[in-house]
Amino acid sequence: MDIKTASALRRLRLVSAPEAVSFLLLLVCSVLKRTTDFNAVPVMGMVHGILFVLYVIFWADAWNRTKWSLKTAALYFVLSVLPAGGFFAERKLRREAEDAVNAAIAFRARQEQASKA
Repeated sequence: MDIKTASALRRLRLVSAPEAVSFLLLLVCSVLKRTTDFNAVPVMGMVHGILFVLYVIFWADAWNRTKWSLKTAALYFVLSVLPAGGFFAERKLRREAEDAVNAAIAFRARQEQASKA
């Protein structure tokens, strides 16, 4: 995995949890707006909208760089529109990045062994 692909995955992973938190807070604010005089929906709506747009941009970039299958790309997109789905996306992306790092280390070790032989 090259550095640009790793960076794309990292950006997507870093925005997925805050996007999920903002979505949950927006839902809470929506309930509070209808049950009390508290109305933070305009502010939370804007914050969540910005984070969601960032998520979609970073998702498209990661899909383009990693060459995910349509099924994998669709899964990460669906997770962005589900409450708390961003937490699951972040966990899956972290595992994917760790697996890629481990594969790169193993590949490099095999290359070093082959060059010594």
